[in-house]
Amino acid sequence: MDKAATHLLVLTTCPDAESAEALARGLVEAGLAACVNVVPGLRSYYRWEGRMESASEHLLVAKTRSDRYAAVEGAIRARHPYQLPEVLAVPVAEGLTEYLKWVDDCVRPER
Repeated sequence: MDKAATHLLVLTTCPDAESAEALARGLVEAGLAACVNVVPGLRSYYRWEGRMESASEHLLVAKTRSDRYAAVEGAIRARHPYQLPEVLAVPVAEGLTEYLKWVDDCVRPER
């Protein structure tokens, strides 16, 4: 199996610890991600509705399979407090074989 085509890191940001932890827990409990890291303390600068903005955020890094991306994106959109959530998928080009197998074992196949 080609590791580069089968695994993803899905990134999103949340405005606070409560929403970040709820989203992370929900993705893992639903079997959509093997693990989600919640990284607090980010400061984001961005344009929104024509204005320069900044905000404190929490970064979420979800480890999943590429064949589950649509479901991960759907779950993020359904649970996310932002009108337009960041959802970016980064392909995993290489990784420890045993770790990637663990991701495979934890992420439930689509039913």
